Amino acid sequence: MSPEPSHNPAIEVYGLEDRTFPPPVEVACDALVTGNELHEEAETDYEGFWARQAGDLLTWHREWDTILEWDLPYARWFVGGRLNAAENCVDRHVAAGQGDKVAFHWEGEPGDTRTLTYADLQIEVCRFANVLKGLGVTKGDRVAIYLPMIPELPVAMLACARLGAPHSVVFGGFSSESLAGRIDDAEAKVLVTADGGWRRGKAVPLKDNADVALATTPSIEHVVVVRRTGEDVAMTEGRDQWYHDLVEGASADCPAEPMDAEDLLYLLYTSGTTARPKGIMHTTGGYLTQVAFTHKYVFDLHAHTDVYWCAADIGWVTGHSYIVYGPLVNGATSVMYEGSPDHPGRDRWWDIIERYKVSILYTAPTAVRTFMKWGTAEPAAHDLSSLRVLGSVGEPINPEAWMWYRQHIGGGTCPVVDTWWQTETGAIMISPLPGATTTKPGSATFPLPGVAAEVVDDAGQTVTQGGGYLTLTRPWPSMLRGIYGDPERYQETYWSRFEGRYFAGDGARIDDDGYFWLLGRVDDVMNVSGHRVSTAEVESALVDHPGVAESAVVGAKDEVTGQAIVAFVTLKGEQEASDGLGQELRRHVATKIGPTARPKTVIFTDDLPKTRSGKIMRRLLRDVAEGRDLGDTTTLADPAVVEEIRRRATEAPSED
Repeated sequence: MSPEPSHNPAIEVYGLEDRTFPPPVEVACDALVTGNELHEEAETDYEGFWARQAGDLLTWHREWDTILEWDLPYARWFVGGRLNAAENCVDRHVAAGQGDKVAFHWEGEPGDTRTLTYADLQIEVCRFANVLKGLGVTKGDRVAIYLPMIPELPVAMLACARLGAPHSVVFGGFSSESLAGRIDDAEAKVLVTADGGWRRGKAVPLKDNADVALATTPSIEHVVVVRRTGEDVAMTEGRDQWYHDLVEGASADCPAEPMDAEDLLYLLYTSGTTARPKGIMHTTGGYLTQVAFTHKYVFDLHAHTDVYWCAADIGWVTGHSYIVYGPLVNGATSVMYEGSPDHPGRDRWWDIIERYKVSILYTAPTAVRTFMKWGTAEPAAHDLSSLRVLGSVGEPINPEAWMWYRQHIGGGTCPVVDTWWQTETGAIMISPLPGATTTKPGSATFPLPGVAAEVVDDAGQTVTQGGGYLTLTRPWPSMLRGIYGDPERYQETYWSRFEGRYFAGDGARIDDDGYFWLLGRVDDVMNVSGHRVSTAEVESALVDHPGVAESAVVGAKDEVTGQAIVAFVTLKGEQEASDGLGQELRRHVATKIGPTARPKTVIFTDDLPKTRSGKIMRRLLRDVAEGRDLGDTTTLADPAVVEEIRRRATEAPSED
């Protein structure tokens, strides 16, 4: 029995957004979906809906016996079905006569390029799968992958999938300690790494980092090293071998292992509230179904004409789902780029879009706000008219960044699909459909067909209007199947807060029209004089000021109010920091969303501490705001940023 609706939101809502944008005529006239037909089908029979997607989008060795077995919190989808992920991503396209179609236009940061067709990809995947076989990898063995954004990364993932060996990709920006912890937890048998990768013109020493990790990882029997930067690296005899030497003599014939739909496809580790990362488990049939479905319909993919670019790193779930598995299952042509957006110049992305005629761009709000800070000259100097759909991923996008993205990158006409999902969900859960959904700047709009989401209050009662906790009320095909080796932690982390509901820590609000607005992590909700204020709303109000490019807000302990709002602000290029501007920004926030949300302190900074994937590390900003020693900074794109912020924080005046 469902709880009664609540009208007492758990998170207070201040900001309102009344701008709306219907689907552009030029998109809607040719869109895959233009109405509510998919939502209606899914609401009538959601299990049958997902079964139709599985049948339409994937090739199966054996059809399933049961669509769904649900024993809360454990789901099994397409039970009894058998398929192989690598076959679905590569072989079947070649068999269908699409071998000459480009799978990846790859570009390295120094400017070197490679084009891989589906036929090329099939040969490389089969060869490396045979290499792994020769190193003793069999079905069920775990393989760790620690590579830069080079073609060998998706090749290694697909080679593992071909053999039924779950892969664990570790982001190339992670430290030796992080790599070692992930190898140990998975008990990986083989590590695939590289001498290094390029980042802002410098070689990142991946093999050196790996060697430090390998000193404490007894499960690793072999290390395969890709030559990328040409730097000298130590090679341990009997353990380390060069990728090119192994692949050169390998056969291009490697039958794919038929896998059960519920067999583990990969592990991906995500940080938690404890020091030990969580090994998120994703299986084969359900995961492939939902990433293929969402990639096709959220981006309105026309695989025969579109050139698609997800500008994430494969080390994160966005890259797994929307660089590798989703696009390849759908037979798409993708762009893959190794380096940073500002090397050798700040127009690198726009140059790539112009040269490859990219039609779909999927990136993070932090990237958009960085481009806002840099100004409009760089994108304006390039022909971006090939773009027709823009996507946003990673955290809530504030309305002004949404508008800037649409206007200056999308030419004022491209629909913006703001997507909400998580490592744990595996695939997009809440998003507009470009040809069917009227969008609002900053809103992820509605749950996708087949997805059931509700906002609840502290008591677990449904919030029909206002702010609260975002929950999912029924299983979905790409959902995590647990935390590797720790079923109790799975239950406690995701299913204990609200009975019968999945909750992974995000706040959201629902407006008068039923649109969903993400408010960020509830850990980032501040308690100011008894009012629960979302950091996302204050940040959005700050960026609404014409001089502000980006902001991050945290709560710091305060004897009077419980928590005081501390705002870290990055200004647009022509704007100068001053105490007067700080006061102006405080007044602006108070006017925009109310005096409760007025920051006590405004700290101006040239940049914010971000991971290489673009996520702002608010944990470090809280350390700065409260004068604590800094936590782990190894995953930062630029660790020096935090020290500069700490210096400026000591100089910033606070409002009494």
